This record gives sequence, C-alpha cells and structure tokens, in this order.
Amino acid sequence: MYRTHTCGELNIGNVSQRVKLAGWLESVRDLGSVVFFVVRDFYGVTQVVASSDEMMAKIREISRESTVQISGTVIERSNPNPNIPTGLIEIEPDDIKVLGKCFEILPFQISTSNESKEETRLKYRFLDLRNPTNKEKIILRSNIIYFLRNKMMSKGFYEIQTPILTSSSPEGARDYLVPSRIHPGKFYALPQAPQQFKQLLMVSGIDRYFQIAPCFRDEDARADRSPGEFYQLDMEMAFAEQEDIFAVVEDVLTDLFTNFSNWSVNTTFPRIKYKDAIEKYGSDKPDLRNPLVVCDATEMFKDIEIAFFKDKVLKAVAVDNFDKSRKFIDEITKKIRDNDGDGLAWLKVDADGNLVGSIAKYIPSDKADAITKSLGLKRNSAAMFIADERKKAEKLSGILRNELGKALDLIKGESYEFCWIVDFPMYELNDETGEIEFSHNPFSMPQGGLDALKSCDPLSISAYQYDVVCNGIELSSGAVRNHDPEIMLKAFEIAGYPESVIQTKFPALYNAFRYGAPPHAGIAPGIDRMVMLLANEPNIREVIAFPMNKNAQDLLMGAPAEVTQKQLDELKLRFQETKEN
Repeated sequence: MYRTHTCGELNIGNVSQRVKLAGWLESVRDLGSVVFFVVRDFYGVTQVVASSDEMMAKIREISRESTVQISGTVIERSNPNPNIPTGLIEIEPDDIKVLGKCFEILPFQISTSNESKEETRLKYRFLDLRNPTNKEKIILRSNIIYFLRNKMMSKGFYEIQTPILTSSSPEGARDYLVPSRIHPGKFYALPQAPQQFKQLLMVSGIDRYFQIAPCFRDEDARADRSPGEFYQLDMEMAFAEQEDIFAVVEDVLTDLFTNFSNWSVNTTFPRIKYKDAIEKYGSDKPDLRNPLVVCDATEMFKDIEIAFFKDKVLKAVAVDNFDKSRKFIDEITKKIRDNDGDGLAWLKVDADGNLVGSIAKYIPSDKADAITKSLGLKRNSAAMFIADERKKAEKLSGILRNELGKALDLIKGESYEFCWIVDFPMYELNDETGEIEFSHNPFSMPQGGLDALKSCDPLSISAYQYDVVCNGIELSSGAVRNHDPEIMLKAFEIAGYPESVIQTKFPALYNAFRYGAPPHAGIAPGIDRMVMLLANEPNIREVIAFPMNKNAQDLLMGAPAEVTQKQLDELKLRFQETKEN
C-alpha cells in the first residue's frame, strides 16, 4: 500500500496517527536546522517537517516534482494555515522513499504554468495539468458529463453510440478523411456530427436517443471553437415538434447551470426570430446581458447629405450617460476597422442640449429634434453609426454593440442569459456565385412544407431551425427534421442537388425515409462550450484535457506527423508534388 490517506484529508482529528502519503514533491523550504516541504496529490497538499539529520539529508537529494512516499506521524502544525483543509496539521516523517524521480529541469513552475506560453504548456500538458487550477477545469468537465448522462437517462433517453468511420457527405465543413487499405482509392470520413445516424435511429424505432458524441471538423480555431475534434450532447426525439425539444433542453440546461454555478440563470428562455435578432442585436447569437440595442437609422438620414452615409444601410447604437473622451471613440473605431469596417460616425447631445460629434454640423436645425427623438437620445447621450452594405452593416453593428457593452462595463455580471433563436431562413444567396444554397442544416423541415417549396420565393422560406444561445455564445443548433422524401427531394433540388446526388451523398436517409419515417427533431449542445461558460473560461482549449493548438497541431504527441513509405504503400497512396506558378 503506497498510502493510507490522501494529501487532502488529514486534519486535527488525525494527530498522533501513523500515516503514509504518496504524491509529488511540490516545494522545499530549507531552514538549515529543519526542512519544510509540501507533498501534492490529486486531492490536495500536506506539509511535512523533517528535523532529523537522516530525513533532512534524504529530502535535500530529491528533485522537485519527483513522486515520493512519506511515512510518519501526524502532529499539530506550529504555524497553522486555515486556508487549506490540511492546514492545521503536518507530518513528522520517519521514512522517505522516491517512487519516481524527476530527471529533467521543469519547463515552467507548476504553480504558475498559466503564465507560460501556450505552446510550451500544450507540449508539456501532462505537467500543466498538475497545476490545481487547470486540473479543476478537467474535473469540472467530468462532473458535467456525468450529470448530463444521468439527467438524459432520467428523461427516458437511451445512450447509443454511432460510428466514427463513416462516409463523406456535404454537411457544412471539411471532412477528415481516412483512406481504406482494403478498398484502395476509397475513403472513410470522420463524422462532422452523428446527424444522419441519429435520424436513422428514429426511423429504426428508437424513441429518444442521446450520446456524448465526438465530432470532427476541419475548421479554423476560435476562442470558442477547438480545431479538429469537439464533443456535444447529441439528442433526437421521435414524434416530436419544436416545443418538445425546447422543453427538454430548457430543463436540462437550467438544471445543469444551477447545479454547477451560483450565478443567476433565466429559467424561461425567450424566443427571438432570426430576423429580429439581426435587426436588434446585429447577431444571431446575442448576449442578452448587454442592454444596448441596434436600430436602423437609414430612413432618418435619407434626406441629409453626409458622404459617409451615401447609398448605404445605416445602423446606430445609442448610449445613455456617455462621458467618454474622443480617445475612447477612436479606440472603438479601430475595433470596427480591424473587422473590415470603414469606421464610425458619432453624435452626442451635450449637457446643454446641443448636438456635437463628427456629423453634427451636417444635421439641419429643423431635423435635429426628430433625429434625437428617433434615436432616443437625451442629454449626455450619444449614438454611434455604422454605414455599409446591408449584410456587412448588420454584422458590424453587432460588433459595435458588443464592444460598447464591454468597454462601458454594461454587461450584467454573474448571470447566464439563455435564449432561443428561431425561424432561420431555409436558403440564402452565395455572395460569390449568386446561387441559392442552404443557409443552415440541410436536413431541416421548411415551414409550410412542400407547398412553400413549390410556390414561394425560396429566400422567403423559414425553416424549423433553432439555436440555443447563452451569454453571446451559440451552444447548439437544432431542427425539426425533414422526414418526408418528397419534401427532401424538392428542398435539395432548390439548392442545386438533383435526386442522383442525394442518392449518392445521403443514400441511407434517402432509402430509410421511404419505409415510414416518424416526424422527429433534435439538437446537440456543445459540451466544450458549456464547460467554458461554467468555468468562466474564455479559451476553449483550457477545458479540454489534451487540446490541439490554434493551428490544429497536437504538440504533445507530435500530430499531424509524417508516416512511413510502407504505410503509404499499404494504402496505395502517393504524394504528388505541385509546382509553384
């Protein structure tokens, strides 16, 4: 037995007991006549005090972060530390053994590893996770997954695993491909999501499915998106409508966030139409903790000659009690330019009721009152304006709203504000080709069904598609699924996919829906993002045990890596060099 107790459980009630501890040598404080050192394990830390010549000599020879076994007697600590569970006691050792020597110089101090470069931390992630702060985020993740599993099973869902090696299909992102040795020239794909499989389970007669599902997408990294691999709480319900999904998800997320945080949680999730979200917040993932809203000011200024506004869509964000300097406005303007915007115009009503700002001189006196009323400006209020083509103006107005909310400290603290974004457009125009394409999940049911697809302008059709958003982060997309083969064929035809393509790319769904498919709906909240929010951690890589870096590299294992020629030969693969122009 390496230990009788952990390093986090001994207390004053254990005084005089003989114990064994095992863990990592965290720190040593050598006072000459006595040596204090701390041993750390998964559960906590315990101080040990060596005063005999033999014990002091042993500990002085051991390098930090070696694993050690300490045998000795629990004594009352002369300098108690009430801030840790074991702070009232220490161990007087009579034997010290090295279980695993640390041979190398540490690349960083364990206790301050977060201050090191991320590349170094990821290369030595096994050391980085010894830092209790980093370890706790991984433990939180484990506890959240355990909670979600129990919660879903208590609601009558069955956990069913779906394949990792599957076929490639056009689902919105690049696939990771796996060559087949048995079938040269053919490839498996890692699933972007279990989308088709969970729908097939509904056709199979499974009523309620869930899975803590790994998903693989060859996408660029973001602060809230890990490249390569991520996990989601995948779920699907047969004979279900949109409201059935909403009821399950609201209950699961409310319970989860209430159990794992002391922040406030809104228990009723408001439903916001996609179009309204874009108009009011400039985003389909609005942070409702931010009280600022966007308004369309195009009509207000249509008869006023301002070169910056000419022939453009105009969006404004108004702020009360605005007392910031021109330097502040310049900083916000830079943020807009950093996001490919042309800059900002601004207007303020000063303490005397006068209009000041970059466009004040262009506003005729007989129109000043109407404009300030339309913008809701009072004394000491200001408005900032974005002017651009519609899509870009909408996007930039959302960025402006977010930047002002953060810079002016308007974001409501210690709260989780959930909402549903509903009624997404079924189709959109590709900006480059001008062709109609799916704007979201191609498996969504169009509102109005087949009649809408046949008789309406495709760009006017909404889908039974929904996102759940929390604090400006999209946790998940979901939809009522298109289970009718006739509707499916027409929906894909509009997006430029003939029946032959559907038969090739989605053969299983195409065939399954011809054998009596139930209406069904689903969603898949992201595990990594939920843990991010509950850990109050802005960087998604911090809540993943062994993440890739932002360039999709696993620095710990050295992936991606070259393989041997023998492996390539077995797969009948060869590289073709491309000449630069």
